[in-house]
Amino acid sequence: MNTDWRDANLDVQTVRGFSDEWSRFPQDRLDADVCEQIFSDYFSLFDWAALPPDAVGADIGCGSGRWAKLVAPRVGHLVLIDASPAALAVAKSNLRDVPNVSFLNASVGALPIDDASLDFTYSLGVLHHVPDTAAAIAAVAAKLRKGAPFLVYLYYAFDNRGVAYRALWWISDGIRRLVSRLPHSLRYMASQIIAACVYWPLARMALMMECLGTLPSGWPLAYYRDKPFYVLRTDALDRFGTRLEQRFTRDEICKMLADAGFGDIRFSDRAPYWCAIGIKG
Repeated sequence: MNTDWRDANLDVQTVRGFSDEWSRFPQDRLDADVCEQIFSDYFSLFDWAALPPDAVGADIGCGSGRWAKLVAPRVGHLVLIDASPAALAVAKSNLRDVPNVSFLNASVGALPIDDASLDFTYSLGVLHHVPDTAAAIAAVAAKLRKGAPFLVYLYYAFDNRGVAYRALWWISDGIRRLVSRLPHSLRYMASQIIAACVYWPLARMALMMECLGTLPSGWPLAYYRDKPFYVLRTDALDRFGTRLEQRFTRDEICKMLADAGFGDIRFSDRAPYWCAIGIKG
């Protein structure tokens, strides 16, 4: 892996945090139906039929490889890329029986792939954890052929939420800043307490209210109402154990994609926010 961290556009402590996360939660216990459900939320914008035969693409920041496992059967070849060797080891284990994949230990700022060589790329929940998200999107764009799609999920800046929701996030972000600086073992313990005492009650209350037809549109963590506790535990560590986190409005994401040369930019109208897709011009 490129050791010039600034040029590589990565934060070393954040990469180490994800190494710890995927080692603890390799996603091999995630129920197939649940995985398919979440996958469909992320990929609702993606037109598989528009890809060329035997399309070659890349998963930028593959983590455990949980999405790659569902993408690979739909394409010709998929390259899984991650800055964390530990994450790649988990992905290799999870995809050990998948023949049409390869693995690269690299950062988004130093992708060892020929320019204009890929038929598609996606990056889900990754590029808001790098120092320069706009530069990362431009780096991905350079590797795509003309007409190739790029699907990206970036944390939203609550631009479609009210003041109270934003205030709750401000409090939670203060907690994240403290928890993410703890040693890995304490960081993990704190995240699991949050999963059990905050995520689980709010999510299950949302499920109960949904059954009664009284679920408010802005209920915190409503997305997790039907998700198993394993998902809540994983995402609590992801959310509170990560040093570097950035959030973007829909307009900001649109501008970054357009500046990188993407057109026909569209956004998903359902959680998680924001999922967007653009076509390389």
